[in-house]
Amino acid sequence: MTGSINVALVGVGNCASSLVQGIAHYSNGGANEAIGLSHWDLGGYRPRDMRIVAAFDIDRRKVGRDVAEAIFAPPNCTAIFCDHVPTTGVAVAMGPVLDGVSPHMLEADEARSFRPADVPQPTLEQVADMLKRSETDVLVNYLPVGSQQATEFYAEAAIRARAAFVNAIPVFIASNPAWADRFLKAGVPLIGDDIKAQLGATIVHRTLMELFARRGVRVDRTYQLNTGGNTDFLNMLNRERLVSKKVSKTEAVQSAGERRLESDAIHVGPSDYVAWQKDNKLAFIRMEGQLFGGVPMNLELRLSVEDSPNSAGVAIDLIRCAKLALDRGVGGVIDAPAAAFCKHPPRQMTDSDAFDALEAFIGSAPGSAIRH
Repeated sequence: MTGSINVALVGVGNCASSLVQGIAHYSNGGANEAIGLSHWDLGGYRPRDMRIVAAFDIDRRKVGRDVAEAIFAPPNCTAIFCDHVPTTGVAVAMGPVLDGVSPHMLEADEARSFRPADVPQPTLEQVADMLKRSETDVLVNYLPVGSQQATEFYAEAAIRARAAFVNAIPVFIASNPAWADRFLKAGVPLIGDDIKAQLGATIVHRTLMELFARRGVRVDRTYQLNTGGNTDFLNMLNRERLVSKKVSKTEAVQSAGERRLESDAIHVGPSDYVAWQKDNKLAFIRMEGQLFGGVPMNLELRLSVEDSPNSAGVAIDLIRCAKLALDRGVGGVIDAPAAAFCKHPPRQMTDSDAFDALEAFIGSAPGSAIRH
């Protein structure tokens, strides 16, 4: 082990902001806190061991600025929970636009949407070279939902640079056999797809589905409705970009139940954009089923969370797992952290089985995991 993890970010939006703030928080004033992390020490790595060494974005308010400044630039609107984020010495580089910006985003209010910088866009070779020169260990993909071409561009760059790839969005790379095979043959770790937040709508919905199954309650119908006001929800107003997101979230819930529901008996997915909510996400879950003797019952739940910080602690664990795989020379999909931390892994497991597998994966490395 090198003692540090060099991290590159694709997309310097709200999720990246929470991640960078979190690294600073747990490295300084929050260094002795267990709150918010399932693993303080993971395989010998702590949050303070993570360094941002490269970042890519397309917005003119972020490109060219230090990452520590860019994470607070519009249209970012997530909570600021770290009073001091030290400068990183890393300027945000221009990335290729490709399909990373939906046309309707260019028509939205400037304070809430993207505004591409008028500078040359890099080639694949240039991005791969930047990752090599920065000695990136782990490349984290935070592109907008629906960015198929752009995600594949950075996945290819990761392979060429031999940087582990963490795919935090619902564009299917780890769960695509062709891409999984390419990472395996290259000997490069891959974890994905679509990050499962610390206590988000998906993990809560999955837990309820497992609870119903364990208690012998038959689920007949269920829905999950989500609203939010960040760029993620604004981006998903283009329903064509929402297809993989709905598949990812629906499959995550379906796989946790005692039986698969018919497609017209389950609805899971982002529902609408409410600007004033900003980075706060509201989730509404309803489950209808049958108790003993076929007696009907229903459950309704409302969950309110700040969306981006809700994923940052999970991202810290994902990054450290990717580095452990890199240290061990293991390439291809890393199943245990993918199943534990992602909505659409190549192999779905129950959450209890996934976390047992995760602990086994971590424990097989030098240095044990200390859980809080």
